[in-house]
Amino acid sequence: MNMIIDTFKGVWESSGFMSCTWQQLVMIAVACVLLYLGIVRKFEPLLLVGIAFGMLLTNLPITGIYHPEFWGLEISYSDVLHHGGFLDLLYIGVKTGIYPSLIFLGVGAMTDFGPMIANPKSLLLGAAAQLGVYMAFMGAILLGFTGPEAASIGIIGGADGPTAIFLTKTLAPHLLGAIAIAAYSYMALIPLIQPPFMRLLTTKKEREIKMDQLRVVTKTEKIIFPIVVTIVTVFILPSVAPLLGCLMLGNLFRECGVVDRLSDTAQNALMNIVTIFLGISVGATTVGTNFLKPQTLFIVLLGLTAFCFSTCGGLLLGKLMCKLTGGKINPLIGSAGVSAVPMAARVSQVEGQKANPSNFLLMHAMGPNVAGVIGSAVAAGFLLSVFG
Repeated sequence: MNMIIDTFKGVWESSGFMSCTWQQLVMIAVACVLLYLGIVRKFEPLLLVGIAFGMLLTNLPITGIYHPEFWGLEISYSDVLHHGGFLDLLYIGVKTGIYPSLIFLGVGAMTDFGPMIANPKSLLLGAAAQLGVYMAFMGAILLGFTGPEAASIGIIGGADGPTAIFLTKTLAPHLLGAIAIAAYSYMALIPLIQPPFMRLLTTKKEREIKMDQLRVVTKTEKIIFPIVVTIVTVFILPSVAPLLGCLMLGNLFRECGVVDRLSDTAQNALMNIVTIFLGISVGATTVGTNFLKPQTLFIVLLGLTAFCFSTCGGLLLGKLMCKLTGGKINPLIGSAGVSAVPMAARVSQVEGQKANPSNFLLMHAMGPNVAGVIGSAVAAGFLLSVFG
């Protein structure tokens, strides 16, 4: 009888119940909330469900599944491969930048750059919508964050999760979990965040403007575009080559018409596989002892500020372009300059139709929207060149 009692006592003492800290309990609760938001509320479920479950796994005690101490400045991948847990091995793809780049490959294969090529002025709107990146950067500096940390926080304003992860894994890997969750959470909340600013900064008359139909973009233009953009941009900002190169390669797969199987794989199978690995790996970084700090709250608040300023930057330039063109541009498309494709463009469409039911802004808004993808990658390349 004593043997049985001792056996059960040994099992209990070696279980996670005896080793669990309050930080782990809090993070497990947060993970459950995020799972609810992803599954029930459908907030960016493709990534949020994976991130939340990775958060759950990494905060369960004594599993040996993830070791934050492996990921200091002096990384020994040999130690990770020989002694790392399951999530350590997956995290290699984040640390090396493979996952974000492959996500961009899929995004490029799914994206039609035609509306932006047909209306090159939309590039300016995509650039203006990066205002939040630099405003949040300055706000983070004022709050005491270092330059690399502030750059990683600021990129949340680009509304581009893979870009935020790509930059943060190099400049501030200890903030990766908080920044990724803030970025994807606010991307999911764009339909709630943007409309108040759209109505505040534009008049009803401006929102009612109907834009002329875009010209037809030739296949040759669509093929040449990703090649030229890659050459020019990477010459200027070499550090952006992995992200922008994969984005443009994916788009070339889509447009060239001779590699349909590769385009389909990039859009579907590869994108889905990498999304799973990326989500779980990012969730793994949210270890309670690192995540539950005042700076996490600052990151969340600065991320919201970045999104708001990015929206306002695009809208204000849209208003200016509206005046300069004699009322031919609806300023609502400026808010789509954040790179949450195609959600931000849909918000512009919805707000435009509320003002004028016959309005159809979606294709016009897609120009700034895809320009924002390029703009956020360029902003990340610039910040990497300064702080990397």
